[in-house]
Amino acid sequence: MKAMIVNRIGDVGIALAMFVTYDTFKTLDFESIFAMSYMAGGQTLTIINYQVDRLTLIGILLLVGAAGKSAQMGLHT
Repeated sequence: MKAMIVNRIGDVGIALAMFVTYDTFKTLDFESIFAMSYMAGGQTLTIINYQVDRLTLIGILLLVGAAGKSAQMGLHT
């Protein structure tokens, strides 16, 4: 049962990272994202009255997704 919860945390992290990435760059193609990443610097997203840099948020969500899917520290069973 716990392994399923850990995988769901990873799924949510990766899905949210994909949504924010698509909202920021209008694509999920890595080559295009890397070419446009310099333009996204400084763009913020407001989450519950808190400003978050979009690139930082994408990185954190990808980290949460990868850690959840591989059951790393804090999420292991």
